[in-house]
Parts: sequence; structure tokens; C-alpha cells
Amino acid sequence: MKSRLPAAALALLLVTSGCSAGSTASVSGGPDTLSVGFTAEPANFDFTTSDGAAIPQALLYNVYEGLVKLDSESRIVPLLAESWTISPDRKTYDFKLRTGVKFGNGAEFTADDVRFSLMRVKTAWTISVKSTMDVVDHVDVVAPDHARVVLGKPSNGWLFGLTSRIGAMFSRTGVGDLANRPIGTGPYVVASRKRGDSVVLRANPAYWGRKPAYRTVVLKYIKDPTALNNALLSNGIDVISAITAPDSIPQFTGDDRFTVVQGSTNSEVTMAMNNARAPLNDVRVRRALMSAIDRRALLDTAWGGRGTLIGSMVPPTDPWYEDLSGYYPFDPAKAKSLLAEAGVTNLSLRLRIPNLPYATSAAQVVASQLADVGVRVTIEPLDFPAVWLKQVFTDHDYDLSIIQHVEARDIATFGKPKYYWGYDNKDVQRLLAEADSGTPDQQVADMRQVAKRLTEDAAADWLFLFPNIIVAKSKVTGFVRNQVSESFDLTGLAPR
Repeated sequence: MKSRLPAAALALLLVTSGCSAGSTASVSGGPDTLSVGFTAEPANFDFTTSDGAAIPQALLYNVYEGLVKLDSESRIVPLLAESWTISPDRKTYDFKLRTGVKFGNGAEFTADDVRFSLMRVKTAWTISVKSTMDVVDHVDVVAPDHARVVLGKPSNGWLFGLTSRIGAMFSRTGVGDLANRPIGTGPYVVASRKRGDSVVLRANPAYWGRKPAYRTVVLKYIKDPTALNNALLSNGIDVISAITAPDSIPQFTGDDRFTVVQGSTNSEVTMAMNNARAPLNDVRVRRALMSAIDRRALLDTAWGGRGTLIGSMVPPTDPWYEDLSGYYPFDPAKAKSLLAEAGVTNLSLRLRIPNLPYATSAAQVVASQLADVGVRVTIEPLDFPAVWLKQVFTDHDYDLSIIQHVEARDIATFGKPKYYWGYDNKDVQRLLAEADSGTPDQQVADMRQVAKRLTEDAAADWLFLFPNIIVAKSKVTGFVRNQVSESFDLTGLAPR
């Protein structure tokens, strides 16, 4: 059993570390300090009320933990739950909890926190993914180390959903200021933040599990891809979490000072089309845009051919994957014909994108190719995450957008008419519901139907599946090749 600081000492640690928006993120370097570069900075630390990937990328599995997590092969494995059983009717889940676990504020983690955290998703969360918890009827505290979750109906997706941010466990006494003071059970606590620059994580002295190899981790936020690369080359950072300028990769692969880790993700780079707004509410117009875009050329131009063409909202790591990338072959003549059939001429569309490198590069290719079929596209970069999330995601004020969807199995968002896609198809909604409640075999069959129907309807244009390309100093090891969760998991990293 590891030694643990008393609650008062832990609380003092959080206060004196200056976890606030105005803190200066300064750390002394050394063998137990790691600096990781990212492009998208979180607007705050509260992923219960703020959408977007940047917050769970930084905090999930590092500061916050859930009952379960995803491993690198997309398998559900234990975390705060040592084990679990599922009743024959698939509605009751009994979780055996780890003992001796404490939150960063010193509070003990028990089944009461499981009930508090899971039910709080239903009552206090405001972000779109909260609906995954709708299926929960109630949570019983059987014993301090035994939580029983009862669903209103069987759900194939619920346990998988617990591996994401909605499964994060919160202290009943630690949710007063989530935007500035996140409190979890993870191996790190947030020590400080400097807006527009960095977040500093320090090892949680009371962590229940294996202590992280790096006692201090600096998350450094650099939007410009050239500046991000230069930071690694000049020893300003130790790791680039994801390469954003693919043409820069050769300068690292040919240098033995660095290691390049290449794999895949479940992140679909998607051109959203506002299905609720004319003329994009006409499937012929959406199909015309699909036919006008050469996705292979786009991938080659925008991402140096790295990545995977998929043709649907399903990555190859999902069990219902089918390659639909050839469903809309590049055919400008057909695109013009479909536009004429729909009676659309002199079409002008606003392409509102996050000001991130992959979106900017892809948008330029899209605008050029659509211009070839007579569609004028105005590219409007928006500050990400705050402005894009507000104007595009929340207010639905857009015609087209390009965004990387990083959540696992996020195809279910097409079953939500109020989601920013504006897609409302009762058959798809029915199939998604039946897939969730049916047998595993029925789930696979139904989800394949959903994916095909979305592609037939041109509900969006799935440009490519984002590659996972990490570059690090050779002294840093332990990276996961495939990025399958929302988290940039720091727990396995260690010096060579």
C-alpha cells in the first residue's frame, strides 16, 4: 500500500500550485519532466458543459478516471472497477470497485461517488454526449466497494460509453469549480495554467496505482504547425502529440534524435453539410457535392497521402466497418447534372472551419474542386474551440464545415435531429435504437445498415480517417500506436 498524504495536505497542494486561469506555467526541466505539444487548447477544464476534444484529450485517464477504459485495441479493460458482471437480461451491471482510491482533494472514492457521477450526467451535464447515460434507470450503493447500475433497457453501447468522458468519476465535494479546478482520481493533478500557452500537470502524490514516470508534464499549446515542429527541433518540447503538417515528417524520420510513431485513429475528418438548411436539405445537392470532391486527391494534397479513405462514419476498428469509400466516385459531370436536376444555379456556400492546419488545408482543396462544378465556396476560419463551437456546433450557423470528430463510435450522433448535422431520418433513428438494444449480432447488422444509409443520403462527406503520427525525442518511450480514445494517455510514457 502506497503512503498517502492527508486530505488537508492534498488540499493545500492544490491551492499552492496555483491552478487558475492566470497562473504562470513555469517548470524546471529535468529527467522527470516532459513537455508535450498540442495544437488545440481547451477553453476551460469542464468537459461536462463544454464540447470539443481538447479537454478530455488533456484530462481523461490523466486527471480523471472512470470505472473502465479503452486499451490500444479498443477493448474495454478495468480501471477504477476491478471487475464487473452483467445480468442475463443485460440490464444490471455490478461493479467491484478498487479500495484505497482517493480523489485529488483527499476524499475517498466509493460507490457513492459512482452513483453521484453517473446520475449527475443525466441531471447536470449539458453537452451532446450526455444522452449515452439516458438508458440508466438508477444506481444502487450495495457496499462502499460495490456499485450496481440498473438500465431501463439493454444497451450494447452503454459500457463502451463509460470509457469516454461521460464515465469520469467525480468527487461529491469536488465539483464546485470544474472549469478551473478539476478533481479526479488520476495519476496527475492540474497544477497551473497559462491561457494561450500551457497547462502543467504534476504527479498526484496519493495516486492508488503505479506512479507516473514523469513527475511533471507540461502541455504546451502551439497552433502554428511550423512553430510546433520548431519547438521540438529547438528542445522547447519533447513530444508532438499529433503532427499537423505532414510535409514536415521527413525531417524527423531521417534524424536519429527523434522517434516517429505512425498508426491510426478513430477520428473522421468530416465535411459537415447543414442538412436542415436549403439547398443542402435536398439530397441531390448533397450528392452533387460528394461527386465533385476527389477525396484521394484531397488526402494526397492536404495530408501527403497519409490517412485512410472510409466513406462513412465508421473506422476500421469498429466491428461493423465496411469500406464505402468508393460509393461516390469523383465525377464532376454527375455533380453538375445533379445540381441542374435540383434546379440549383449560382450556388454560393460558406465553409466555416476551425483555424486548425488540417481543416485549412482540406478546405482549400474542397473550395477549388467545388469551384470546378460551379459552386462558389467562401472559406471562413473561426477560432477554435470557442468560436467554432458556439457558431457552428451550437448555433448551426453554417453551410459547410470541416472538423475532426474524435469520439469513439460517434455515428450515433446522426440519430439526433438537433445535432449540428441537422439530419433527421426516422429509419436511422430506429435502426440505431434497435442496434443498441438487440443482440451483438443484431447490433453489427443494424449498424452496417445505418452506415450505408448515411452514405446513400450523403448526410456528410467523410473526407478521410486521420492518421496518428507522433514525433518525440528518442529518449521518450511508451507511446500507443493507435489513438482510439479521447485521451492523450500519459500514463505509459517513460524515459528510455
